[in-house]
Amino acid sequence: MHAFDVLGDPVRRRILELLADGEQTAGAVNAVIRDEFGISQPAVSQHLKVLRDNGFATVRPEGTRRLYAVDPRPLREVDGWLEHFRRFWTPPLAALATELARGRRERRLRGPADSSDERNT
Repeated sequence: MHAFDVLGDPVRRRILELLADGEQTAGAVNAVIRDEFGISQPAVSQHLKVLRDNGFATVRPEGTRRLYAVDPRPLREVDGWLEHFRRFWTPPLAALATELARGRRERRLRGPADSSDERNT
């Protein structure tokens, strides 16, 4: 399965977001996904299996629990592929950062009295 086929599913993307915060038990992942997506425990297990089989997640037993974690290697491959397209958003984001900094500077130079006037309008 291609990386974007794996990542194209919103449930799998959400599972990866959960795992990005650190190792999670299968039960903890299942609880969040069931609440957010309303799918069954076997369906969540199938999504975890797809992530594991395609190298996006690792699993290790700890007693009776199974702990899942993100494996960053396939994400690095995706990031490498996206590198070809960064030119489309990097300059606009840099320009936005410049404008935001300019606005903060102008507000700072105007002083606190002017910023309270803005809140009252």
